[in-house]
Amino acid sequence: MESILHNDLDHVLQRTEHLWTDARGERFFITGGTGFVGTWLMESLLWANRRLGLGVSAVLLTRNPAAYQTRLPHLAEDPCVTLHAGDASSFQYPEGSFPLVIHAATERHAPPTLHQPAAAFTRDLAATKRVLELARARGTVRFLFTSSGAVYGEQPAHLLNIPEDYAGAPLPTDTNSAYGQSKRASEFLCTSYARACGFSATIARLFAFTGPYLPLDANYAAGNFVRDALAGGPVRLTGDGGAYRSYLYAADLAIWLWTILFRGQSGAAYNVGSPHSVSIAELARRVVKIAGGEIGIHVDPSAQPASLRARYVPAVQRAESELGLRVWVPLERGLRRMWQWNHGPQPALPAGTQTAEIEPVEAVTVG
Repeated sequence: MESILHNDLDHVLQRTEHLWTDARGERFFITGGTGFVGTWLMESLLWANRRLGLGVSAVLLTRNPAAYQTRLPHLAEDPCVTLHAGDASSFQYPEGSFPLVIHAATERHAPPTLHQPAAAFTRDLAATKRVLELARARGTVRFLFTSSGAVYGEQPAHLLNIPEDYAGAPLPTDTNSAYGQSKRASEFLCTSYARACGFSATIARLFAFTGPYLPLDANYAAGNFVRDALAGGPVRLTGDGGAYRSYLYAADLAIWLWTILFRGQSGAAYNVGSPHSVSIAELARRVVKIAGGEIGIHVDPSAQPASLRARYVPAVQRAESELGLRVWVPLERGLRRMWQWNHGPQPALPAGTQTAEIEPVEAVTVG
């Protein structure tokens, strides 16, 4: 596990080393640092700090510092990290200035109730406003907000890859769209505060990912399939497998986010994900192959055929043309490394197959 992570972090550093001059000696304030995305940001930040002697410090907001220290002690106990207890929507501001702020926290799903009809929406939006107020009060220069592809609503059938200028949105009357609605409103807040307060705010619209630290028991297909395979199978599909998604590897995700923070255009939103679509059924088959091919795939017999609109795949020409970003780790390799992280060594690959090392990977052309 450690060698996989170190290899990945070297990959991130190789592609971001030129960015870190802007962070030397600076303070970060980071929310959401305990989740999948935030953990990769913390791992790669501390890796760069140690390797390059940056002298940075980071205040990490967490609801439960003790739990974080138990789960990830090597991050929590790093001398440059300070854990700050609090909820993203109501935390007390720590002292001092924070030139660099990353708001990666997101509100957990909360179904409407009589007393809190729009809890997920209001809490998520309140958190964004709280962090933006910190940025205004604490001398922030660069601000990164991790949004979501959910801001687009359903992807139309004719649109194979959805671009940032697509004007679609979740239906305002759909009470299940609180997540997408709150991210849309939060993007508006970020750009409004940036323009009025004079700092740079960039937006990363996240899609789907693979890699170490991806939860196996949450609503992530790649994680669920690896979980099923680790348990001996079968890999279970809750639908018919006809929906399409795309998957960016976690180390590439970290490269994209740091690049957007330091080099992105203020007020601009960038899709973050792979443009290479794969059906859910094909994703399941690839996980089975990596697991040794001896387990089956179970399709729910009551599953309805996937709609032609069941796509969630970004266009990434903006990230490519403006920031020089690429997909460096192909899906097959990312899934294999994710499996190795959770399981251990794999069966030998056929003769002539490339190893799972990241360094030799050539960029996959996007577009």
